[in-house]
Amino acid sequence: MPDGGTDQYLTELLATYDTPDAASARLLCERHPADAVAFTLIEPDLSSRDLTFGELAERSARFAAGLAGLGVGPGDRVATLMGKSAELVVALLGIWRLGAVHVPLFTAFAPPAIALRTETNGTKVIVVDADQRAKLAGLSGGWRAVTTGEPADTDVEFASLLEHAPFADPVATGGDGTLIELFTSGTTGSPKAVPIPVRALASLCMYQELGLDHRPDDVFWNAADPGWAYGLFYALTTPMALGRRALLLRAGFDPARTWAVLERFGVTNFTAGPTVYRALRNSGLPAPSGFRPRRLSSAGEPLTPDVVAWARAELGCPVRDHYGQTELGMVVASAWHPSVAGEVKPGSMGRELPGFAVRVLRPDADQEAAPGERGRVAVDRPASRLMWFDGYRDAPEHTAARFSPDGRWYYTGDVATRDADGTFTFASRDDDVILMAGYRIGPFDVESVLTEHPSVAEAAVIGAPDQLRGEVVVAYVVPRAGVTTDESLVAELQDRVKTGFAAHAYPRAIHFVEELPKTPSGKIQRYLLRQRH
Repeated sequence: MPDGGTDQYLTELLATYDTPDAASARLLCERHPADAVAFTLIEPDLSSRDLTFGELAERSARFAAGLAGLGVGPGDRVATLMGKSAELVVALLGIWRLGAVHVPLFTAFAPPAIALRTETNGTKVIVVDADQRAKLAGLSGGWRAVTTGEPADTDVEFASLLEHAPFADPVATGGDGTLIELFTSGTTGSPKAVPIPVRALASLCMYQELGLDHRPDDVFWNAADPGWAYGLFYALTTPMALGRRALLLRAGFDPARTWAVLERFGVTNFTAGPTVYRALRNSGLPAPSGFRPRRLSSAGEPLTPDVVAWARAELGCPVRDHYGQTELGMVVASAWHPSVAGEVKPGSMGRELPGFAVRVLRPDADQEAAPGERGRVAVDRPASRLMWFDGYRDAPEHTAARFSPDGRWYYTGDVATRDADGTFTFASRDDDVILMAGYRIGPFDVESVLTEHPSVAEAAVIGAPDQLRGEVVVAYVVPRAGVTTDESLVAELQDRVKTGFAAHAYPRAIHFVEELPKTPSGKIQRYLLRQRH
């Protein structure tokens, strides 16, 4: 960050990313020294290799030419169904070099969730790992598959695209050009597409710099999955924008492996969801004596005080909580950078980050609540220079519901208090979203799968407290007449969610009931189910 302070830094960020000639591939890769390390790729056996910006620039330029040969151009959607890998980063930069739009797909998604995110936006190409390829069978649309590993008969092999002559110059889309199309969890209907413009990089960099305090000499590791906003934004995209090295582990979470990576690679700056910290604590494995981090951060769900105390005692560093949304990036944080760091109140998620004016509004009016009064978290758009979200793609009614009639306020859908010193403390969500292990799960997605079963008349899904994951999915099901409700039906419904939506989102418990509590207009009252649970 420049010596002139946060205001000067904010101005410089906007001057970099919110310009008519902004070209994302240049900003994220080519402007950095070719020999600088972008990522250290770590294999499951902890062997590793460095990936430089020069290598990424050369390979992604060839990949971009291959995509162009498949008909991809500016504004076209290209989805990725891939794990953490060099191929993923090359694909992203190749997509952005063409001025195309990246559509991330979480590798735990089942085919229906993939279809929803690719069939409504004209996706032209899906770049897919070979072990995920079977999920695309039966998917409609005129897309082509580019497959890592052994391709199917109709696929294009990933490696073959790297044989093209490099696509010469990155396409300039300008600050308003769409960089990413990321879908919400769908709490009031189908998941909604959030267009993330190039100028949003200014906001993302502000958090990476100030909230996480990611310094040039850090060994930085964000353990979040890049199929979701926090991992995509702050494990991949923003480290590249800043030209700073990050670790990328090609493996799922495992406590022993995580401890080993933290120690062997000398991680100084680590961020992950509270579930990761709880799993490390509960694993029974001792923290490595050589792991003494400079910064520990958490996001995705409220951070409980027991995790903070454990980290302080075992690792010599507390974990600081941060708050944001897919539509915003991170906007509130118990920030680490000395220029904005302040006293951290137990249980709080911190203060607004520079560039955002975040307030708590009264429950019944668009007026600021009194200090300490519980109300609706909202962003004052005219006062927020880094605010970039303008609405969902092709969903005017949902967009209208997110903004005040005069356009001033963006409603987050969350509830919190704000003290006189500007400190926010999260209270609840008023949109019924379930936060499990950092993943936002919309009840509608799970309920839709459950009600497709011939034995189910109605279903409602809530989040129930869980010591490890924060929350887990619990379902209340009204069976059809004459249906036998036994453990085999429970297992069948759980498996249906795993295969029909996402493996991580299945209900850990299913309760069969005669009816669901509803308002006079027929809306399910999930808060009553939470009280009952």
